[in-house]
Amino acid sequence: MRTDFLIVGSGFYGSVLAERISSVLKKKVLIIDKRNHIGGNCYSEFDKKTNIEYHKYGTHIFHTSNLKVWDYINQFTTFNNYRHQTLTHHKNKIYQMPINLETINTFFNKNFNPREAKKFLEKITKDKKKFKPKNFEEKAISQIGDKLYSAFIKNYTIKQWGLNPKKLPASIFNRLPLRFNYNENYFNNSDYQGIPLDGYTSIFNNLLKNKKITKLINCDYFKIKDKVKVKYFTIYTGPIDQYFNYKLGILDWRSVKFKKKIVKTDDYQGNSVINYPDLSFKFTRIHEPKHLHRERRYANNNSLVIKEFSYKDHKNPFYPINNEKNKKLIYEYKKLAKKEKNILFGGRLADYAYYDMDMTISAALVKFNYIKKNLKNNF
Repeated sequence: MRTDFLIVGSGFYGSVLAERISSVLKKKVLIIDKRNHIGGNCYSEFDKKTNIEYHKYGTHIFHTSNLKVWDYINQFTTFNNYRHQTLTHHKNKIYQMPINLETINTFFNKNFNPREAKKFLEKITKDKKKFKPKNFEEKAISQIGDKLYSAFIKNYTIKQWGLNPKKLPASIFNRLPLRFNYNENYFNNSDYQGIPLDGYTSIFNNLLKNKKITKLINCDYFKIKDKVKVKYFTIYTGPIDQYFNYKLGILDWRSVKFKKKIVKTDDYQGNSVINYPDLSFKFTRIHEPKHLHRERRYANNNSLVIKEFSYKDHKNPFYPINNEKNKKLIYEYKKLAKKEKNILFGGRLADYAYYDMDMTISAALVKFNYIKKNLKNNF
């Protein structure tokens, strides 16, 4: 088999590169995926019994402030006006997440205004701010205090990461906003947000519709790599340690699994996602995907609910564990990657990084510019 480019993995990184290479450079692309579908973790499908479209690998909200990315992706889809709100279930009560003024007032049974709430948290965290936080737990407590941390963050983190929060880097807490107003938009700092009107899979169908692109699913790269003659580059988006046959060691990953259930009610929980931080629940959160498409109408009174469970599994990687051990290991693997000829690495798995979708698309567009320049100068 011959091709100009071989792309391993059909998530956003691989699919965007396939689209750019085929439509701009007019080159042939073979894109393969070990799963039985394209789209990577963003893949969406319809539940056969309820006709509710759901995201197979957990709720994905597209959000960005990168106009270049927004303009690019809107060539392949149209987004609805969904705005993401996350709630959390603690001791049989529902609270706003991320922690905002409503969370603080409800939890402490207060009626603070923004200034009073800020002053209150400054008071209860004053003694914790004297030293630079050394880990996730110290960082969290220095920002929100022991009680809010214990209620909403600590146990959820243990379930999500399978580690004592003291063994996680402080930087992870930076992903959690803290607000002193009643803003319930989780991605408030993103200028653009929504869910694809026709679902995520339709985006990938559109990205990969060029006749110069050949798609192969249920295809293991390591079983066919010696059978494919690649003229220019192989672009590898899979786990970087697997590419090198784990010769330096195995990178740690958290994985997730899902349990679907059809419930006989029009609306099970009133929101697309609710977190469950308490250890009495084995799952981390419940998804109800019909809330993602409020523009759609359903004929029956059933709803689809999906419980999410977190566990450790490097063979089914979702979330990198960026502790010191893995930081050192990925550094060494990336040094090996630089020595590979005509192999380009990129994407969440190959970079061992937690990327949002817009970040992945942006990185792919940057990589395409590199490829275009390289082809002009060297081939």
